[in-house]
Amino acid sequence: LMSVYFWLIVAAMFRCKFLCAAQLTEAQAVKKCAETLSSQWKLSPVAPERGGFELHRTFEFQDFQSAFGFMSRVAIAADKMDHHPNWSNVYSTVDVKLWTHDAPGLTEKDFTLAAEMDKIAGGSGLVE
Repeated sequence: LMSVYFWLIVAAMFRCKFLCAAQLTEAQAVKKCAETLSSQWKLSPVAPERGGFELHRTFEFQDFQSAFGFMSRVAIAADKMDHHPNWSNVYSTVDVKLWTHDAPGLTEKDFTLAAEMDKIAGGSGLVE
């Protein structure tokens, strides 16, 4: 039993080394942003301990109900991905910042979630 606890502790200490997504370089992130996401997504500089960059986008919807519905649908998708956005909502606006805390920095997970958010927003009363 003691050896089980030992290996659980070792696994927890080194989990990111083996399980966490790989951080993208700045060049990789710029390329992925241009090739896979809507033009409203931007790479924003952040503190080096957060990886140097995050994805940022502000979504504008027709009204509060549309914005909240979008957030609800994204919450379900994000939970399934086990990757949750940093976001805020004021009436019809949803401000989103994405980065992978475990990396730290941008990973494939951020771009996958951003693309899913673009898809969900398209059917949620998004103001173009």
